[in-house]
Amino acid sequence: MGSRQFVMPKTSMPGVAAVIADSDRSFPRHMHDQFGIGLVERGAQKSQSGRGQVEAQAGNLITVNPGEVHDGIPLGQGGRSWTMLYLDPEVVHAAVSDIEEKQNGGFEFVYPVDVRPLANRFRLLFAAMTARDDAMRCEETLLTLMSAVFEKPRPLYVRAAPEAMNRAREMIDDSPERQFLLADLAGEAGMSRFRFLRSFAHVTGLTPHNYLLQRRVQAARRLLAQGMAPAEAALTSGFSDQSHLNRVFVRYFGVTPAAYRAALS
Repeated sequence: MGSRQFVMPKTSMPGVAAVIADSDRSFPRHMHDQFGIGLVERGAQKSQSGRGQVEAQAGNLITVNPGEVHDGIPLGQGGRSWTMLYLDPEVVHAAVSDIEEKQNGGFEFVYPVDVRPLANRFRLLFAAMTARDDAMRCEETLLTLMSAVFEKPRPLYVRAAPEAMNRAREMIDDSPERQFLLADLAGEAGMSRFRFLRSFAHVTGLTPHNYLLQRRVQAARRLLAQGMAPAEAALTSGFSDQSHLNRVFVRYFGVTPAAYRAALS
């Protein structure tokens, strides 16, 4: 008996499934009705893909298209470990159409093994999806990764007019506790989600999600300074719970919300 450990954590986005695997199992030829994109974390494997036989090493992305027949065989001793996201075609096509700013008639992953340095982008996407994070972070990381896996380089977008960015930024500034979708902000700026994501980061130096998080943690800090309890401050400022506020607060301020409140009381 070999090692066969598979975990399917819950995900934040409908139409997306996640797998964490560590196994020396050989998979026979099969296919999926979803797009698959993953990362080999340890070990290596070979597979017969729609573009011939390929080999994937640790740090490589692996992809599969709906209906593409493939297999998977470990290379060497000890098997391999990998993480995988399976995305419904509607999820991928919506992202691709948004990136290209036109209705996309079809898309497929070009490289069954992608050796470009995309591991960190995938890890960010996987973490966002499996941490049951808010929708905007999932959208951002999905669009960022998908834009990078295209075979042809994407054109650079022109810096957005300040007025367009200001309208969207003011939506966040006025109500950071709101649960925004990227589409809400992009619509206010009159852009596609992907163009807005790129333009906002270019203008502000932060992605919309990071900007929103910072506005929320700033709001929580002010509430804590007024003596509000951390749990209440978390919910009032838009965090999902106190532990979420704790993580972000420590990241930015180096102390817990409770310690900050105690220092000012």
